Amino acid sequence: MTQNWYAVYTKPRWEKKVAETLQRMHIENYCPLNKVLRQWSDRKKTIHEPLFKSYVFVHVNNTQLSEVRKVDGILNFVNWLGKPAVIKDQEIETIKNFLRDHQNVRLEKGHFSKHDEVRIISGSLTDKTGTVIEIKNHLVVVALPSLGYIMLAEIEKSDLEKTIVPVAKLHT
Repeated sequence: MTQNWYAVYTKPRWEKKVAETLQRMHIENYCPLNKVLRQWSDRKKTIHEPLFKSYVFVHVNNTQLSEVRKVDGILNFVNWLGKPAVIKDQEIETIKNFLRDHQNVRLEKGHFSKHDEVRIISGSLTDKTGTVIEIKNHLVVVALPSLGYIMLAEIEKSDLEKTIVPVAKLHT
C-alpha cells in the first residue's frame, strides 16, 4: 500500500511526546524542530522547539490511519474535504532542508501558494501580471501551500549570489 504524509493535531505542547510515542510504535513521523536562541537572565541557550505548534507529520498508509488516531496526545488529523489531508513528500523535504540550513525560523500564515498568478497593484509595474519570487529584507521565503504557511528566516547578504537572467526571460 502507498504511504502518504499526513499532519495530525496534537494537544498543546505534546508535539515531542507524540513523536516519541509514534517512534516507539515504529510509525514514521516528523516533528520539525526549530533551533532557537533563547535569552535567560543568566545565560543564552540554543533550544529545539517544534516549528509547527500542535502539529506532527506521519508517513502511513490508509490502514494505519485508525492506529495513529489512538495515540495519546493526538486530537485528530488535519482534514481537507472531510478526509485526512495528504502532504506532498516534496513539502516535507523542503521543511527538512530549510530547517537544516536556517535557525530562528518564523512561521506566518500565508494566503499565496507557489505558482499563484498575481497582478501588481501599485508602483511602476501596476497591472502587470505574472508569478513573483522575491528575496526582500534579507528574508528567505518558502511557501508550503498544502499547509498554508510561509517560512521566513533571516540570512546574510554574503550567503546570496546574483544569478544572470537569460535575455529571453527579460522580455516575457
